Amino acid sequence: MVKETGFYDMLGVKSSASAEELKKAYRKLALKYHPDKNPTEGEKFKQISQAYEILSDTQKREVYDRGGEKAIKEGGTGGGGGFTSPMDIFDMFFGGGGRMHRERKGKNMVHTLSVSLEELYNGSTRKLCLQKNIICDRCEGRGGRKEAVEMCPCCQGTGVQVQFKILGSMLQQVSTICMACHGQGQRFSQKDKCKACGARKILRQKKSLEVHIDRGMKDGQKIIFHGEGDQEPGLEPGDVIIVLDQRTHPVFNREGEHLTMSMELQLVEALCGFRKPVQTLDNRTLLITSHPGEPIRPGSRKCIINEGMPLHRQPFEKGRLIIVFTVVFPEKNFLPLNNLKVLERYLPGRMEEEDSESMDDDLYIYADLEDCDLSRERRRHRVHDVEDEDFHSRGGIQCQTS
Repeated sequence: MVKETGFYDMLGVKSSASAEELKKAYRKLALKYHPDKNPTEGEKFKQISQAYEILSDTQKREVYDRGGEKAIKEGGTGGGGGFTSPMDIFDMFFGGGGRMHRERKGKNMVHTLSVSLEELYNGSTRKLCLQKNIICDRCEGRGGRKEAVEMCPCCQGTGVQVQFKILGSMLQQVSTICMACHGQGQRFSQKDKCKACGARKILRQKKSLEVHIDRGMKDGQKIIFHGEGDQEPGLEPGDVIIVLDQRTHPVFNREGEHLTMSMELQLVEALCGFRKPVQTLDNRTLLITSHPGEPIRPGSRKCIINEGMPLHRQPFEKGRLIIVFTVVFPEKNFLPLNNLKVLERYLPGRMEEEDSESMDDDLYIYADLEDCDLSRERRRHRVHDVEDEDFHSRGGIQCQTS
């Protein structure tokens, strides 16, 4: 009769638990409380490892069942009362050689999520549906009936098949994954295979994730769902990594915490003032105004404080809205000449000119302004270059000889 059950309780099993049940319980708890995953649960991990060390050894288990933990510490096994390092037990159990999350973790799954600038400004919740591998519940990731597994006769349990190929006078050895057991080194007979997974140990399942996009997140920022990747027997599941991909906005561009936009003004608006509405990303309307008498120059930049992007994790603080102005000038002959003289009286004076009577016409060359179409000029040069190449390819002008 078992006098003490502390170690069994630590693993969450009965005192009559089989070796397989002990392994299953330790695997689950060791992965859950490993210091790499739960840095604050180091003591819990140590206790679980010590309990498994004792109960997995037949001789130590008998001593513990008779006299409890006291008998173990007094050296009732003949090998002293010390415990092995919890990390050593973990590595021996999982066949490891180092840190759990570096060597015993599956691959991560990376997905790109297209988002609008409005979603990054206001925050949003999106649902993402994906497919992933999960360990088969029916066979608990074994692939078949308990204790019915047999060594693969094709690879003799190695999981690898070796073939020899003759290349000329040389004999080359080629190693390939055994197709009979898919590299597992073991297999089940047809009648012992799991009917749910067909001995693959895993099933394909649809998974829906809620992706919370915080206000102020940026293009390319990652949202990580730990342990939501593909499952595989003996490995900790990898992560699902969501990468945000911001779509182009028709009005605003983002520059860090600031928003920029272009605004087109007529010349009269640039000189005499204007009032223009701007729809924000959260559906408010800003009335942008300029003061009469303060001209807006082409290419000038003005800003509005606290109307830019929210700061990530500080959503009540915002950057600036920067407006870049362009000015549209009137068309040719927009006013009769006599009205231009009237307009000129209200505009700043011309720069002082030299006395026209003292100018010597022989010292000046008068030049008229024309429209400058550089694209047309480049096309004309290309045509000229083609004609010139054609001329040289024919050898130029030749003299006829008799």
